[in-house]
Amino acid sequence: MSSSYATERPANTGPAPDTTGWIGLVVFAGIMMLILGTFQVAEGVTALYREEVYLVTADGHLLDLDYTVWGWVHLVFGLITLASGAGILLGQTWARVTGIIIAGIGALLHFSFLAAAPVWCSILICMDILVIYALAAHGRDVRRKR
Repeated sequence: MSSSYATERPANTGPAPDTTGWIGLVVFAGIMMLILGTFQVAEGVTALYREEVYLVTADGHLLDLDYTVWGWVHLVFGLITLASGAGILLGQTWARVTGIIIAGIGALLHFSFLAAAPVWCSILICMDILVIYALAAHGRDVRRKR
């Protein structure tokens, strides 16, 4: 075995760029992903075990779908979001990509509810775009210098 093998380093472990003022926004994005994931897990567990919480209309349904499916989707999506938030705070590239995808899906979903709650959805869309920008442009700032 050659000695150059022992000195090779994976591409993702190189030194991080100089820290900028945007690192706070990247940390904010990671923390928001953790909070969002926690809420989604709670919503998923609630849908699985207490579906009557979501019964709000005169005919007894919020959405015309199976609440078990709704619960499992939120539970899995919440766990992915939690893992992504933790990964963002650790400077992992896969977590940045996953976070961008999750924020993009969130922006599209909030856009679909824009007519129902225009102010709230506009704020959430702006927040999603800010998270996408922070992760795409400045996400590498979180990586530790070696």
